[in-house]
Order: sequence, then structure tokens, then C-alpha cells
Amino acid sequence: MMRVWLGALAGAAAMVMATLAAAQPVGMIENAYKGQVAARMKAPLVKSDLFDDQAMRVVLCGTSAPFPDVLRAKSCTAVIVKGHAYLVDIGPGSVNELMLMGFPMDHISSVFITHYHSDHIGDLGELRFNSWAGGRAAPLPIYGPEGIETVVSGFNQAFSLDDTYRTAHHGADVMPPAAANLKASTFALGADGTKVVFQNADLKVTAFKVNHDPIRPAVGYRFDAGGRSVVVTGDTAPTPMVAQMAKGADILIAEALSMRMMKDIQEGAKAAGNIRQAKLMGDVQNYHMDPADGAKAANEAGVKLLIFSHLAPNLPMPVLEKLFFDGVAAIRDPAAWAVGFDGMRVDLPFAGGAPVSSKVTMPGRN
Repeated sequence: MMRVWLGALAGAAAMVMATLAAAQPVGMIENAYKGQVAARMKAPLVKSDLFDDQAMRVVLCGTSAPFPDVLRAKSCTAVIVKGHAYLVDIGPGSVNELMLMGFPMDHISSVFITHYHSDHIGDLGELRFNSWAGGRAAPLPIYGPEGIETVVSGFNQAFSLDDTYRTAHHGADVMPPAAANLKASTFALGADGTKVVFQNADLKVTAFKVNHDPIRPAVGYRFDAGGRSVVVTGDTAPTPMVAQMAKGADILIAEALSMRMMKDIQEGAKAAGNIRQAKLMGDVQNYHMDPADGAKAANEAGVKLLIFSHLAPNLPMPVLEKLFFDGVAAIRDPAAWAVGFDGMRVDLPFAGGAPVSSKVTMPGRN
């Protein structure tokens, strides 16, 4: 009933806006539009403090699991250090979220893939094109464990015809063919299950083994810069590696699947005679973490802020968060954890201090 009421309210609001717009002369609408465009062009996100040298910053660009969600794209997290953005995964819809934020696509320096499920790689093609169109001047590095060559080669091949069209239309000076491709960078974990996969003067990225069996390889990542640190679990069942790699981290971004709600869906599918769906909903419960598992790992690691992402099932209304995260507050201080959302921003000042949470404006969304 609540969903019907909310839908009716949204529909009524849209009708009012349409009526107001219809009453305005086209010239007035165009002038307002030009003003919005000018304001956007004068104050691009790249010129904001998001890309200064004062903090390590996190922006969530995809917080949904594979379930359809009108407010969330699939897995994507951006870590920003001194003018460079590094993405962890690039699930379907995440490039749209980044572009709604006004994200400077040419500032994306590389992508780190946790594993090769579709909801973690599905927007590589969109990222490939939009970062190239946005000014990327060299192939984009894509880091991943064994198998990344297959994924990258496939996207490059799939978009090769599009490359020729774009260059023919806009010219090689604007769309240089040599810059179009993604570039695979493969790594293998060491005997201890970890590997430093990227390091420069500003940032160190360490991959670590997680338990997403039978999906192998599967990894999480830890980012360290200027004394601050962020850990992204990727998809995993509970494993000691999460707390081990998150030890002393400022932020742990943990995947979260409500076992309780998934069991409800599984039972509903069984009752309806949908055996296939019941099987799928039962299977997903054995290689993910319940929110309680993430809270326990964060406590063990001494993490300052725990952020839940990759939420399954989806939360079409805020009241369901109470059910999804039931019991977490009994494990971890409510002030030390948050429910992630697309556009969530957290700053970690290099000068020190607690994480500072806010949100990136997404026109039409917030």
C-alpha cells in the first residue's frame, strides 16, 4: 500500500511540474536552461575540493547487488587521491551515476576489478568510451587477478567498430585511436594471500584474497595514502582476511546481504512454485556476508567507519533498512556505521581527524 501511495504522490508531482512548464513561454524555458548549463560549465566537479590535495576521498558510484534498483547502480567505488580517481569495480549503471555527478571522466586513472561477475564489470564498455570522449589520452589500465585479459580483450573487441565511427566523426585529434583501448594488468597473489598491485609516491593499493567460492579468483583491495586507508571487501563470505586487511583502516566498505530477507524471498518463491528462483535465492546465501558479519569484522579490525554497500536484496523504501540491518546496532556503535548510497562522499583529511560524510549532488536525484 505504501508503494502505491508513494507512486501516486510522485505521479501527482510530475503532473504539477508538467502543468507549470506548459504555462511558460519556450523562450523563458530556454533561458533558464542556458543558465543551468552555464552554471554547470563554470563550476565543474573537477575544480571542487573533491580533487584537491588535502584529503583521501571516497565516492560511492554503485551500491546495489544484481537486483534491479531505480536509485542504485551496481558495484562501483571511487577512491580519489591528489587529483586522480581510482575505481573499484564498474557495474552496470555506474558510469551513468558518475556522469550525473559531473565526474571528470579523464581523471579516472585506473580500475581495480574484484572478480568477474557481471554486476562488477558490466559498465567497462561505457567507461571505456566516456573516459576516452572525456579526454583520456592513453589506454586505461584495468587491474585484476587471472582472467582480466579475457575480460578486457572482449570489451576492446566489442567496441572496436564504435571506435572507428567516433574517430571518423570527430577527428583523430579529438578521439585519438591510440587512446581508446583498455589495458589489462594481471596480478597473482602471494603465498600469504596478498599482493601490492599498484604503488606510486601518493598511493599504495594492496589486493587480498576473499572467499567467494566457487568464484575464483576473487579479491578485495586496501588503499593507503598519506596515513589514511580505505578497504573494499568485494564479494565474500565471512573470512578472517577482511579483518586482517582492514586492521586500523579509516573506512571499511563491506558488501551486505540480508540472510533474513533472502530467506524470505526464497520461501516466497517456493510457495509460488518457482523452484528455479528459489534455487538461485538459496545459492546466493552461501558466498556473501550478512550485515552482522561486516560489523564484527569492522570491530575486530578497529575500523573508524563501516559503510555497507552492494546491498542485497534492494531497499525500495527506507523502512526496509530497519529489517535489513536488524541487530547491527547491538554489535557496533550506530555512530560508527552507515548505509551506503550512490553519491555518498566521505573525506579523510591528510591532516587527521574523523571521516567526514556528505553527498555529491546528482541533478534530478538529490
